[in-house]
Amino acid sequence: MGNQMDYEINKELGECYLFMGDYDKAEEYYRKAAANNPESSAPFMGLATVAVQKGDLDKALVLYEKAAQVEPSDKAYCGIGLVYMEQGKHENAIEWFGKSLDLNAKNIVSLNCFVREAYQLNRVEQTIGYLEAAADQTPEGEAVHVTLAGCLMTLGRNTEAKQHLEEVLANNPANTSARELIATMAA
Repeated sequence: MGNQMDYEINKELGECYLFMGDYDKAEEYYRKAAANNPESSAPFMGLATVAVQKGDLDKALVLYEKAAQVEPSDKAYCGIGLVYMEQGKHENAIEWFGKSLDLNAKNIVSLNCFVREAYQLNRVEQTIGYLEAAADQTPEGEAVHVTLAGCLMTLGRNTEAKQHLEEVLANNPANTSARELIATMAA
């Protein structure tokens, strides 16, 4: 029982030091937490965040992968994708963002990054399913509909794009992004 209590305390301390920007202390407590409970991905996620903050992307990648092995999660997969994106490995990045979205369609970070990578790789078609899945499930739904419309326009599917934009404007006539996209279509 003591180990679980130690784990919780060490994890909390790691989070506090991370939040305060004391990365060495954060790393020390996350390591202790990982030793207390190797079955939890949280300390590895924390250590990966520390590695990113310190600019050590290779180490961050290993730690995100370790977190994903211990407990597969959309956040761990997103972390892996972010490291690959930062390293300019776009094929790897889009694959991991896709895996993240397969686990949780509402992971808005993965969704935004997936869209960015899809444009980078000229694979915009692949964004449609993920955007449709997230559009009505997330608090950012309005922005997701606008992004979806933009992707549809890129693919020459203006009729569908216009439907999404009109839906957004019906709910929020002040949405500038939707207005600008509709104006682009009319031009």
